[in-house]
Amino acid sequence: MTKVSFASHPYLLGFEQLDRLVERSAKSGNEGYPPYNIEQTSEGSYRITLAVAGFREEDLSITVEDAQLVIRGRQVDDSEGRVFLHRGIASRQFQRTFVLADGVEVSGALLENGLLHVDLTRHVLDSIVQTIEIRKG
Repeated sequence: MTKVSFASHPYLLGFEQLDRLVERSAKSGNEGYPPYNIEQTSEGSYRITLAVAGFREEDLSITVEDAQLVIRGRQVDDSEGRVFLHRGIASRQFQRTFVLADGVEVSGALLENGLLHVDLTRHVLDSIVQTIEIRKG
């Protein structure tokens, strides 16, 4: 069976990169940890909130790579010399990726009460009308 994608539609020219981004985001390995919320905070603003209890600011990194927001967490193992009778608090590394549309930028991040808030702003792209001259062959 042949894979059909929206980028193969004859009226959608030059969308191959978008098709690759959609495919990459589906394979990104976001298995559910840490849990997160996405909310629209205003007409052109969004907020992603991740539950990162136990992570310090220096344990987290936020980057934008190839139109993707990448949030990584890596804790230092501080359990040496400690005896746990029960260990239910996860202390594992994670990576969460979110595909960003054109014009969406990260406007800031805040770590507060075990929640990492990443604010995004969408800038409206200017609509440009261009007249193309037809040359004689």
